[in-house]
Amino acid sequence: MNSFAFTQVDVFTDTPLFGNPLAVVHGADGLSDTQMQAFARWTNLSETAFLLRPTEPEADYRVRIFTPGGELPFAGHPTLGSCHAWLERGGVPKAGDQLVQQCGVGLVRLRRDGARLAFAAPPLRTTPVDDATLARVLPALGLVRDQVQAAQWLDNGPKWLTLLLADAARVLAIEPDHAALKALCMVGVVAPQPAGGDSQFEVRAFAAPDGIPEDPVTGSLNAGIAQWLIGAGLAPARYVAAQGTRLARRGRVYIEQSGDAVWVGGHSVSCIRGEVGL
Repeated sequence: MNSFAFTQVDVFTDTPLFGNPLAVVHGADGLSDTQMQAFARWTNLSETAFLLRPTEPEADYRVRIFTPGGELPFAGHPTLGSCHAWLERGGVPKAGDQLVQQCGVGLVRLRRDGARLAFAAPPLRTTPVDDATLARVLPALGLVRDQVQAAQWLDNGPKWLTLLLADAARVLAIEPDHAALKALCMVGVVAPQPAGGDSQFEVRAFAAPDGIPEDPVTGSLNAGIAQWLIGAGLAPARYVAAQGTRLARRGRVYIEQSGDAVWVGGHSVSCIRGEVGL
């Protein structure tokens, strides 16, 4: 058994216990795929990240991301949480406040944005949702077709069937049939918030890739939503999304379009630091 530095990070919050937790194992080059998967299954968190030496010369570090059930090519909260943990343990970026992460989808750019980190949303593939699929999904959410303003498949690694509703209250009122959704697909739901609050959109994510019924805060989904809504003229180029409200979390995702890039940012805070024997 070998010892590895370990950090458990809460992502998309600056207050411990109100974001989305991530386990991070540092210096994990000596671990096998089987060991990584076994530890991710043991933590039973939505994702566990393993930091390794990069194999691409422009990358600052490499990360592999595992859910309890398998490996993901990319995920948003592990991207921010891994970068936070790497920096906290003494990682020095090659280009100051600009960083490059190597992961399953390739190279992902990050930047330090004051007290927050942000990643450049990876390329997004969108396709319309056909009526037959909507007819199966909507009853599992307790929705009818007239309540859906738009629907798209958003694919940036994970693939989300994403619905735009008219108002945040309707999003928060959803009481999903989790068993039915698990048999269908991953579903994201988004709607605008009333004016005057600290966020402009409310987001929920069901049947997430880790197998949990509802994800507290989902970076990849928010990245796809931002690219979709901003590109369609349905959201401003800069906004804040809230997620996790129904789970007693206070996740906040900071979105900003700059040129051709959409940046997805949030705070991270370390809750546990130590060593793990694997």
